[in-house]
Amino acid sequence: MSKERRTALVTGSSRGIGRAIAERLAADGAAVVINYTRSSQLADETVSGIIAGGGKAIAIQADVSKPAEVRRLFEEAEKSLGPLDIVVANAGVFFRKPLEESTEEDYEYVFNTNTKGVFFTLREAAKRVREGGRIVVVSTGGTKMQFADFSLYLGSKGAIEQFVRSLSRELGPRLITVNTLSPGFTETDMFPDDEQFRTVGASLSAFNRIGTSEEVADVAAFLASDAARWVTGQNVQAGGGVV
Repeated sequence: MSKERRTALVTGSSRGIGRAIAERLAADGAAVVINYTRSSQLADETVSGIIAGGGKAIAIQADVSKPAEVRRLFEEAEKSLGPLDIVVANAGVFFRKPLEESTEEDYEYVFNTNTKGVFFTLREAAKRVREGGRIVVVSTGGTKMQFADFSLYLGSKGAIEQFVRSLSRELGPRLITVNTLSPGFTETDMFPDDEQFRTVGASLSAFNRIGTSEEVADVAAFLASDAARWVTGQNVQAGGGVV
């Protein structure tokens, strides 16, 4: 990849893991697009923080579950920052309910963002990311476990992991890497307010604790770097050894 300033787009990056990834990429020298759906204040705060630290960032509103908005997101990003080198498909929603109680509306809510949103994001990224670029899709370590009450959430994430496996082969000739990043139990505002869930999550880590967004962002930064040029089509676990 070129040594000039890289450009990055991180969906769902006004808070949580997405924000930490955007801030880390900016700290590494990338010009970053902060994407958000509703939280404009948080997005503006993220942009202001990056600029205050000497970086470059802009905020663009777009609902990734709508293909027209995803196209506009990429178009505005390129118009403002130039061709993209890095795309991180992070936007997602968390959902917990027994399958037998889940409704069609629940299904659409979860899959519209977690699966369709990633599909639309990857479709645009595949067309636009420059040769030698990086695409990272944020899933969850939960897809390799067995948890009650998470069928819709884990199903929506399992699908995007397969998108990555196939797309990595499609984009290999252009030297673009495509990888999944799967956080484990991570401290964000999406983390369930459930002490038992927290205790179980910590116990599954080799370090007996919940992870931080910054620790996940460090792994994302590696996958987005030149150092990861020989890593593609992989599902990289970032969960402190959760098994």
